[in-house]
Amino acid sequence: MWRYAGILWLALIPGPGQADTTPLERLQRFLHRADTLEAEFTQSRIGDNGQATGQNASGVFYLRRPGKFRWDYRKPYRQQIIANGGKVWFYDLDLEQVTAKRLNQAVGSTPALLLSGEIALDKNFSVEQQGESDGLYWIRLLPRSEESGFRHVTLGLDGDTLAGMELSDQFGQLTRIYFSHVITGRHLSPDLFEFRPPPGVDVFEEH
Repeated sequence: MWRYAGILWLALIPGPGQADTTPLERLQRFLHRADTLEAEFTQSRIGDNGQATGQNASGVFYLRRPGKFRWDYRKPYRQQIIANGGKVWFYDLDLEQVTAKRLNQAVGSTPALLLSGEIALDKNFSVEQQGESDGLYWIRLLPRSEESGFRHVTLGLDGDTLAGMELSDQFGQLTRIYFSHVITGRHLSPDLFEFRPPPGVDVFEEH
């Protein structure tokens, strides 16, 4: 079962050259450019006092649009989250347990689905500019449905490259992810996004 999933929210005035670009257009430009993406990431949970709680997690993230992504958590535990074929697989290697969800059920568990091209952002979310901070341009997505599994997702862009992500869930918990060594446009093997439960692993499928 996954233990983490899916950054800064400071709002300043837009930087030069961005006045004529709406937040949705800026986000769509990034998504159009990033048909594939790979990056290292670090992830932390943030408490009510603004301080990190527990250990940071780290690993590698892969994205191949449309509809495919993969999180490989390597420290302090081993876990994989793989989306392909309309499903998202959560595989905890240490617990030898797999949970499978339909893609439209898993958005609250892994905000990377918002980058996959499988969800119409303009129909399902209000997209707001959060301004620039620390050289990044911040965009917030607010779900239109009250039944969503999260309050908002905030994306941080460095130019047209993804640099950060923040997820606020319905319980007020905040998860922040920072990306580094980001590469876009490189060929990614289809095998990266294939998942077959290993023999002997418990599989729980949510319908």
